[in-house]
Amino acid sequence: MLAGIARHARPKALMEVIDSVDISVEGGVAGDARGLVKPGGRGRRQVTAMAREDWERALAELDPALTRDLLWQDRRANLLVQGLVLPQVAGARLRIGAEVVLAITMECDPCQRMDALRPGLRQALTPDWRGGVCTRVLAGGRIALGDIIRIEEA
Repeated sequence: MLAGIARHARPKALMEVIDSVDISVEGGVAGDARGLVKPGGRGRRQVTAMAREDWERALAELDPALTRDLLWQDRRANLLVQGLVLPQVAGARLRIGAEVVLAITMECDPCQRMDALRPGLRQALTPDWRGGVCTRVLAGGRIALGDIIRIEEA
């Protein structure tokens, strides 16, 4: 299930949490700085997704006093999924609702910004693709919180 949607209007901007959004092949998540495919680009990072369970596992490895105020959108992922194990293979597809199809392109490696939030967070997000996946949009449409997500083979 789709448990969260977030976007940022420009690099390093705060993440805006929203209830629904349009996703397009050309621009990824509407209003997100990362989704636009540049001329000649492959769009490998149009939309990022992370599992709530992976986020919680990462936080559980850190001092609870230091993670109490961290929110999933602090990871800077566009989508938060719940009750679903994200495939750890490029080419697998995620169907969200009736229309949207995303192709996993690679692991979403956590960057140094995670340690700026909390020391050790980057390392806690590293095992088993806990930091999430990067995807390319194959089919666009509108998504909303609560949408069902299905995994499809490439």
